[in-house]
Amino acid sequence: MKIYKSKLFRIVIFIIGDIIILCASAILALLVRFEFLFNVVIHSTYFADLVKLIPFLIITAVIVFYLFKLYTTMWSKASIREAGLIFLACFTISILQIAMATMLNLVFPRSYYVLFFIFLYAFLIMWRFSYRIYKLLIRSFEISNNKVMIIGAGDAGTALLNEIKTSNHIDSKVVCFIDDNKYKIGKNLNGIKIVGDRYTIPKYAEKYNVDEIYLAIPTIKGKDKKEIIEIASSTNKKIKILPGIFQLVNGEMSVSKLRDIDIEDLLERDPIRINNNEILSYVENKTVLVTGAGGSIGSEICRQIAKHKPKKLIMLDIYENNIYDIQLELKKNYTNLDLITLIASVRDEKRIDEIFDIYHPEIVFHAAAHKHVPLMEDSPNEAIKNNCQGTYIVAKMCDKYETKKFILISTDKAINPTNVMGASKRICEMITQYFSRNSKTIYALVRFGNVLGSNGSVVPLFKKQIEEGGPVTVTDENIIRYFMTIPEAVALVIQAGAYASGGEVFILDMGEPVKIIDMAKKLIKLSGYEPYVDIDIKITGLRPGEKMYEELLMNEEGKKETNNNKIFIGKPIIFNDEEFILSLNELIKKANSECKDIKEDIKKLVPTYHNS
Repeated sequence: MKIYKSKLFRIVIFIIGDIIILCASAILALLVRFEFLFNVVIHSTYFADLVKLIPFLIITAVIVFYLFKLYTTMWSKASIREAGLIFLACFTISILQIAMATMLNLVFPRSYYVLFFIFLYAFLIMWRFSYRIYKLLIRSFEISNNKVMIIGAGDAGTALLNEIKTSNHIDSKVVCFIDDNKYKIGKNLNGIKIVGDRYTIPKYAEKYNVDEIYLAIPTIKGKDKKEIIEIASSTNKKIKILPGIFQLVNGEMSVSKLRDIDIEDLLERDPIRINNNEILSYVENKTVLVTGAGGSIGSEICRQIAKHKPKKLIMLDIYENNIYDIQLELKKNYTNLDLITLIASVRDEKRIDEIFDIYHPEIVFHAAAHKHVPLMEDSPNEAIKNNCQGTYIVAKMCDKYETKKFILISTDKAINPTNVMGASKRICEMITQYFSRNSKTIYALVRFGNVLGSNGSVVPLFKKQIEEGGPVTVTDENIIRYFMTIPEAVALVIQAGAYASGGEVFILDMGEPVKIIDMAKKLIKLSGYEPYVDIDIKITGLRPGEKMYEELLMNEEGKKETNNNKIFIGKPIIFNDEEFILSLNELIKKANSECKDIKEDIKKLVPTYHNS
């Protein structure tokens, strides 16, 4: 009610101001026409006619201003577009004034109409833009403690500049722009000079004593973004970045959308191309089950599935806290989503059977797994029970209840595994391929490397170590890994599901491998410190089961392209199904009996497994 009254009061004030401006413009137009001979104007027939016209003019003007949204516009954020609307409104009123005068047989000098339009437009611009003009004048005399350099003198940079200039909540001052367009360099953008290209960032950051650097190029390619960030980070200034081009499309280009630079920005990766129509065609109006829905991958699968209008989304996890968080998030963001949240273990065959019997999921994304390499080395039976037994039970229920598609989330550690976790995931892949040959359900698996920010990822560990003052621990100077962000990995997983027709091994293009020690150094620099000077890096040696590098493909699998150049298909490796299923059941039985030498049994099932 208070907000409604506030809006109504604001409109009333604007209407009163507009009426005063309208009358003043009309009288001033006559005064100028008669060279400010006041007595002549007052006693002329023109003034008498104007008095007759004014009531009609006021009513017409208020209606026209309302139709042109001059009473509902947010004038503190107004720009050239709003100035154009005022121009059109004034022009419309001037034309209507001529029409009304003609109909009422009222006569005015021709120059009156021109002068009226000029004064009306000028006064309305000053009236509507008075707050912005006031803020700009005040800001020009203020001494800000926070000096900002904006990289990118385009639409995004302009929007940021305007918000910084007019906002009451931002104590910052833009001192210069950086842009690679040579035709812009040396020119001014809203009073701020475009001083140079990316290679001059350190020079002008020092010259203008910059405190923060904002990267405002949402369309920038991965390679260019990486280079600009590395140049900017050499200044040891705080760097912030706009998330991406979708912000520009949504008109959300503002300081509040800026975020701190993260290691993800240095992956040198262009945006992942996803065919939303392909995803929509097989997810829309389907009942989708996601196991491990509370995990970093599972929760992101749920987020992206929720966008594509499933008939029902079933989230399943054994750990209640994480799945509760994603439940609250999805209920808030997708009010029409039919969301089912279940606490269950994929090891519990009776419980999983009950869930399939009740909901009959049409698509299953199986993300539930133990993934931590060193921990699984110490508890190998748990890896078999959760990863292998859990996958077997879920895959078996998909066959029993005629689920349309089953997609396994696998890992590069399944290739020539040197640890129990990787070997267990290789067995999960074999389970998927076994059922693909022995069921009407479409079974496929998606294999990819490390994802940034996931549970167990090195990045959160590095950040924590930096916050504590170091040292940052790296297992080996030469260790390398493939990396991808969680959202882009999951988007590709879901699209790979659209391509699945049975038995495929989908491999995601992870880009170029990254040296972990280089990642540690960059993360230290992005945090405003100097590696080895402020924060030390300590080499700890490889952990049990850890490899120097990971592979995404076995030699026998080969590789062929799909419609998406980030998704490839490897052919499944044939093995004896009867022998496999007998050995699998025996392995699961031994794991549940807490076998002491389970690793030897794993070797029998996975010949490529070599325990390091």
